[in-house]
Amino acid sequence: MTANRSKTIAIATTTLVVAAALLTGLLLTLTPRTGSPEGKRSADSRTQGPAGAVDLERRIGEYTSRFGEDSGYRRPSRDDRRAVARGVGLLLDGDREQAREQLSDVDFEIRTVTDSATGRRYAEIADRTEDARSPRGWGRVYVDLDTSATWSVQVPHPVADKRTEQLGVSVLRGSRGGILVIAGAHRAAGREDASDVAHRTDSVFDAVCDELVRRGLPGLQLHGFADDSAPRYDVIASMGNGEVARPEGRALADALRARDFDVCRAWVRSCPLEGRTNVQGRKAAEEGVAFLHVEFSNTVRTSRARAARVAEAVTAVTAAWSTGGPADRPTG
Repeated sequence: MTANRSKTIAIATTTLVVAAALLTGLLLTLTPRTGSPEGKRSADSRTQGPAGAVDLERRIGEYTSRFGEDSGYRRPSRDDRRAVARGVGLLLDGDREQAREQLSDVDFEIRTVTDSATGRRYAEIADRTEDARSPRGWGRVYVDLDTSATWSVQVPHPVADKRTEQLGVSVLRGSRGGILVIAGAHRAAGREDASDVAHRTDSVFDAVCDELVRRGLPGLQLHGFADDSAPRYDVIASMGNGEVARPEGRALADALRARDFDVCRAWVRSCPLEGRTNVQGRKAAEEGVAFLHVEFSNTVRTSRARAARVAEAVTAVTAAWSTGGPADRPTG
């Protein structure tokens, strides 16, 4: 009898051990481990946003980090310029496949990137020669894919106008429906100022901006000045050669002033660096499209806190543009 009882206990114990092992294995199967891809995605999602997302500011910073006065620039032909502009236009029309084919003919490609800071998807139109030994320097375009594009922010002098490219990303993030157009070379990289795209009509940058103006999309162009060039001011705001953007200019200047920036309003008084010779501004004026030329001091651009306040102020304009309307008309 004692032997039977011992045998029964042994069987029961073995059954419990087996059951415990099976349960442990099941739990390990269902629970992602820290080192597994599933567990890593679960942990990262709390800090990095959507799976596969990238920090757009860092991405563009890495791109422009290669720019220098001696990095080179190849002047595009008329056909090259038109091809890229048509590709951008086809993408805005919703024909991505045709846009891809058009851009591929001139060695551009379209990628989709998700910005980790906002969760928004953007089409990145980029030059395949960027990683070549001698990049052409034709730039990039980012288009909001989550809503219809209704406005643009333009960065013609990345690196040369320090941190304007980072400011451009902050402005893009501030409102929906934006397009970021960024030049692909330092303004002094080309011979005879060929890469100074704010003053040239023979660049890919200008061709893309012309396509946006043709579609009636308002634009905001970002520049930078040395502090001692206009020591009384933090910001110089103008409409270039146009008058259409006066409501937007006033709204922007008021929003900047409310955040303790000293602004020179070029439509009120004579200001340095008014952008009267800016070719994108001239084209916008000819077509009656709103355009703002905005210069920021070095102190403003190189301070993250001040740059963040600037980007917040700019939404006084871009938020209205994102709905397809003009900025509110302020009283001052």
